[in-house]
Amino acid sequence: MSESFRPVDWIYSSNIYEVNLRQYTPEGTIRAFARELPRLRDMGIDVLWFMPITPIGHEKRIGSLGSYYACSDYTSINPEFGTLEDFVALVNQAHALGFRVLIDIVANHTAWDHHWTRKHPEYYRLNEHGQFFDPHGWTDVIDLNYDNPELRKAMIDMMRWWIQTADVDGFRCDMAMLVPLDFWKQARETLDPLKPLFWLAECEEIAYHEVFDATYTWKFLHKMESVWRGDSPVGGLDEVLDYYDTMFPSNGLRVYCTTNHDENSHSGSEYERMGDMAKAFAVLCCTWNGLPLIYSGQELPNKKRLKFFDKDQIDWTGSYGLHGFFRTLLLLRKRNPALRSGDPAITIHRLNNALDDRCFTFARRAGDDQVLVLLNLTGEELVLPVSELLIQGTWREVFMGNWTDFSKATHFVLPAWGYAVYEKING
Repeated sequence: MSESFRPVDWIYSSNIYEVNLRQYTPEGTIRAFARELPRLRDMGIDVLWFMPITPIGHEKRIGSLGSYYACSDYTSINPEFGTLEDFVALVNQAHALGFRVLIDIVANHTAWDHHWTRKHPEYYRLNEHGQFFDPHGWTDVIDLNYDNPELRKAMIDMMRWWIQTADVDGFRCDMAMLVPLDFWKQARETLDPLKPLFWLAECEEIAYHEVFDATYTWKFLHKMESVWRGDSPVGGLDEVLDYYDTMFPSNGLRVYCTTNHDENSHSGSEYERMGDMAKAFAVLCCTWNGLPLIYSGQELPNKKRLKFFDKDQIDWTGSYGLHGFFRTLLLLRKRNPALRSGDPAITIHRLNNALDDRCFTFARRAGDDQVLVLLNLTGEELVLPVSELLIQGTWREVFMGNWTDFSKATHFVLPAWGYAVYEKING
């Protein structure tokens, strides 16, 4: 990240939750989702990222309801979800509970029937036949033209409108790398003075950290999948993490997850893609050096693919089986300084041992505050000698609540596909 841009202070220990409004409740509305806010706050969520809430185009629409990402008006609410007043009320309620709210900005393209196609056709790129087009094979959208300074102004005005009208706290920017980096710089320089904002880019381009506070970790997500399939050894995880440490700026935040709307709808739930490793990998994503992202329904857990272009509600049962699992991890992140993201004072080191080909173990330390993470990535019980991990003192296992004095203990026992997270107890 450029020295001219600094992340907001509140993001470093925050946990992000992606909201799929359409599939969240039977009503699929903003008002219906508002009922879930206290539960999500109790689970340890700090930041709510709403998938696009703008109206969806009708021309060349895919499916019965279309893609959230085919916008027909940047400064309106999709009537499927409710009204602008509903969303403003939701943001106010969320703020009162301590949440921050991000909205999804789809800056690369619009729907074919966005009102700009009639009022400002010069805002769009044209193909060799003088027609609107999209070069990526997305049939329901058309590309905007960032060579046009008026288009840039209109996009920045749109984001300003959301800040001033709804008091949003930042933007998740869809396919950010398809939009020129200098535009995002222009936008941030213009909008940051209005209020402290968090900028999240959906991309894994190193250069985009010049402007954005955080980017995605697709490479790591797909490596986790590869480890589950047996196409990569456990050491493949280290290779990707070493790449991030070496190539990405040290002050650039990364977002880690086991699923999101794209992965779930197009490739399957985390249980399809990561099988019995899914929970251990969720622990890893919540404790490694980044910002954890939880997708709608993971706390159920949702194990089905949600349709992307049609109504397909999450099958809530009234029992949130992984609420406590995520609450334990997310509250630990918030209270223990050793899990703060992007802090150069924190040391993170892998704990090498004879079982490295079957488990993933590491420790994080910030002064006297320490966290130890042990993940069994096999279908058999593993016994790890304490002596090999060089762990000392009294620690508390956060899921079970039991304390262990490692000056007396001789080994850890991890059940098949199991995990353990220890927090150092001082004094």
